[in-house]
Amino acid sequence: MSTKLLLFDVDGTLIHSGGAGRRAMHRAFEEIYGIEDGFKDISMYGMTDPLILKEALANHGLEWRKQDEERFKRLYITYLTTGIQAPLPQKRIMPGTVELLDAVSHRENLVRGLLTGNWEQGAKIKLGFFKLNHYFELGAFADDSEIREDLVPVAVKRCEETREVELKPEDVYVIGDTPLDILCAQPHGARTIVVATGIHTKEDLLAEKPDHFFPDLTDTAEIMKIFS
Repeated sequence: MSTKLLLFDVDGTLIHSGGAGRRAMHRAFEEIYGIEDGFKDISMYGMTDPLILKEALANHGLEWRKQDEERFKRLYITYLTTGIQAPLPQKRIMPGTVELLDAVSHRENLVRGLLTGNWEQGAKIKLGFFKLNHYFELGAFADDSEIREDLVPVAVKRCEETREVELKPEDVYVIGDTPLDILCAQPHGARTIVVATGIHTKEDLLAEKPDHFFPDLTDTAEIMKIFS
């Protein structure tokens, strides 16, 4: 059987951090720039962490500087590390996540990867809290590019080097919960599986013409048929 690469989004698809990520960003932003609620009215869903920061800076008329972004990132990671431990409302593993990852892990030809707008360390902190990191062999993160569309070829290259295979575009699947998950895959010919477990409705998601739609990840058997 041909090797297939499954690229999972993190927030809203696999887990919900209960707002730990947003809170950590607010704290870091206030510490550096002295502005409370720095990300007010900014939608973080599907966005990469660097672009979220740049949007906040633009909203407040502030200049982006590389050294400030690095400092922001360090503070964010520090606050996320402690904040994810708090008993936050809604913090949970999304329905069907573990069952699907277990099923996928029993198929040698299915490579489990991440494709997320999180910085790598942040993604691993979130998934680590829920003990999910061990499922994933590789990933593409905001550290690789702030442009989400650029992350698909990064992940493909890592898979090809790790497994010593050559992937066809149709053997790559991006699995997420936002229109941006669909849009980042389409230019590369990758297939898309979306779930309505985030803030976007079924209608929002279907408008971008994903290859497959599910309410959530609970129908393991049907999802696994896609990879047969």
